[in-house]
Amino acid sequence: MAHITINQYLQQVLEAIETRDGSFCAELMSFKHPHVANPRLQLSSPEEKCQQVLEPPYDEMVAAHLRCTFAVSNHDFVEAYRCQTVAFQAHKEENWALPVMFAVALDHQCGQTVFRAEQQLQKGKGKLGDMLEKAAEQLMSCFRVCASDNRAGIDDSKKWGMLFLINQLFKIYFKINKLHLCKPLIRAIDSSNLKDDYSMAQRVTYKYYVGRKAMFDSDFKLAEEYLSFAFHHCHRSCQRNKRLVLIYLLPVKMLLGHMPTHQLLRKYDLLQFSDVTKGVSEGNLLLLNEALAKHETFFIRCGIFLILEKLKIITYRNLFKKVYQLLKTHQLPLDAFLVSLKMMQVEEVDIDEVQCILANLIYMGHIKGYISHQHQKLVVSKQNPFPSLSSVS
Repeated sequence: MAHITINQYLQQVLEAIETRDGSFCAELMSFKHPHVANPRLQLSSPEEKCQQVLEPPYDEMVAAHLRCTFAVSNHDFVEAYRCQTVAFQAHKEENWALPVMFAVALDHQCGQTVFRAEQQLQKGKGKLGDMLEKAAEQLMSCFRVCASDNRAGIDDSKKWGMLFLINQLFKIYFKINKLHLCKPLIRAIDSSNLKDDYSMAQRVTYKYYVGRKAMFDSDFKLAEEYLSFAFHHCHRSCQRNKRLVLIYLLPVKMLLGHMPTHQLLRKYDLLQFSDVTKGVSEGNLLLLNEALAKHETFFIRCGIFLILEKLKIITYRNLFKKVYQLLKTHQLPLDAFLVSLKMMQVEEVDIDEVQCILANLIYMGHIKGYISHQHQKLVVSKQNPFPSLSSVS
């Protein structure tokens, strides 16, 4: 395949189209296939040869694909992206050709071409995210075509392409930080009769992105449900993907009171969470702060630093529970909590701040009791004054 002529390549494409072999046709249109490295196929003007062999719109689509391979070989990624756009727009709306659409969409929207084109534009006057936003517009137009297909036979429906397109749109929206655009797409899948019939790989990807969005919306129970589904149904051989899911599932689980084991963290090379977990479990605010500071770059890059900051309120709860267990009384002097915070090297803390922290814990249901301002004490319930985190969240 790496040394075939242009005529041999076009004959293979024609055969795939005539036999309606979507998978083989998709390979011949994908940048993951060896043919893209063939100098014989890297043509600046392949239109005439394509028109001699292929019928519209496939002649235009294949010609654009070949021009794209030429542009990439010359490191002109802006032109390559433009060619991919033409190839994507020329795609014929037939059910058998959905794999072709998937292949072209992956190269166009989520391949390296669009990101390198972004980098080249930034050296000029291009605006960051322009290429990605245009890519999203192309995907959305294709999504509308699939979503509006109301033909009777579900087997022939283009609606089978909806979830794939939504997942590609999610990737772009997360990258350009426009998560609000995900809402109508989520509604479209929630109302779809096919939502449980798509391939497991597509469902896992969908649950992963919707789970992440729920986490950022502070809907931690929904986030746990979706991210847990993605983790447990992700193929066992895809360790990298399972690790990626865990990066977001772990903070959600911890906020709901479920701490990961050291073995799990070691297995997926996520020991950055080790001291965070230990600090929260032990009520060791000092250790938690040190762990967050030590791995700050990693947590910020993953977009979870602010989520992990929310673990401090649970750490306060666990620290104050230790104070309660030490004093063995349901009337706890506020000074005792002040001393515990100073032991954790909390700077410039006073009684007013202690009362504020306790009031938040009571409001959130982490402590059953009330503050007696007159006696400067926290009065806690004699029965289960510190409810389990899973029952509160």
